[in-house]
Amino acid sequence: MTLPDNIEGLIQAQNEQDSTRFSQYFTANATVSDEGASYSGRAEIEQWIQQATEKYQMQTKPIDYQQSDTSAVLTVEVTGTFPGSPIVLHYHLGLEDTLIRSLKITG
Repeated sequence: MTLPDNIEGLIQAQNEQDSTRFSQYFTANATVSDEGASYSGRAEIEQWIQQATEKYQMQTKPIDYQQSDTSAVLTVEVTGTFPGSPIVLHYHLGLEDTLIRSLKITG
């Protein structure tokens, strides 16, 4: 499977636990929804992914990607130190040029 460069970079940054680089794939006012909480802007997104990767030691493996215009769904297998690992999650992405303007994570 071939992923767009920005999505490939996002996954790589997450797997390398580089929260600063991860946040740079988002627009300045992007939003993330995960586990019933929402985060807005790069600073909050950077803090969220940093805390999540430290807590769960997550590694993400893409298994499917579907894009239509400015919307996409990235299906990933996530392993880590959480109950039920590994799990399959769906990243619902809103895209703006080469950046992500929204991310909603569902199981």
